[in-house]
Amino acid sequence: MLLHNPDDPTRAVNSSENCYQVEEHALALLRQFGSKTWQTSLETYLAARETLAAKYAHARHLERIPLKLKNDQSITLSAGVHSKLIRAIIEDFATYFVPGGELVYVGDTGSKWGYFDQEILAALGVVVGHHGKMPDVVIYDREKNWLILAEAVTSTGPVDGGRHLELAELFKDSKAGLVYVTAFPDRGEIFRRFLAVVAWETEVWCASDPTHLIHFHGIRFFGALSHTLINFAGGLAESDTWLHKTRPVIRQAR
Repeated sequence: MLLHNPDDPTRAVNSSENCYQVEEHALALLRQFGSKTWQTSLETYLAARETLAAKYAHARHLERIPLKLKNDQSITLSAGVHSKLIRAIIEDFATYFVPGGELVYVGDTGSKWGYFDQEILAALGVVVGHHGKMPDVVIYDREKNWLILAEAVTSTGPVDGGRHLELAELFKDSKAGLVYVTAFPDRGEIFRRFLAVVAWETEVWCASDPTHLIHFHGIRFFGALSHTLINFAGGLAESDTWLHKTRPVIRQAR
């Protein structure tokens, strides 16, 4: 009975401009409630309802963005800038910085569980319920044994201090190292709005500059961290111990 964003079906569902409108046939029916023609009108409406539902569902399907996965699989994401950024993470970010990575999870703005390979996570010791606050994209780098947890930010949702703790808790049993990534469309207004709250020990990537990363790290450019305590100047201080022996420097993908 309600149409979602009839003025712009491509609007992302997490947009602040989301709106609903009573479908015209339903509105005409409701206006007859209590009248002598109500019962006849109701029967006519119900008989045609499936046809109307199919019509609007088909229109929404045409607005969806096809996405190619490995092994000849394919999924679709809801239309909108958020889903376009998710696609860029998979097709551009992963190509440059996680070559050969395995797609584990893709959150669809129309359906939170757009694609989910639960077997990979289970093998790594991670069990996530359907109410888990998953990041937008999860990619597994089997060679380095890293899980890349990426958030696509077009209006809200960077990996700030609070989100960093949520993801760390959600993936606390992971046998793989965790890499936190916040993705922006470009270095424009949204990027500038959230730059001050991006958590340390994370990465920032912009789709407009796909071969570059912005590193919120102190001693290393891209990788997973394990926090330990070390003796520093006669006392204990928190330090970052790298999970891997190598220390690759990623300034620009080649």
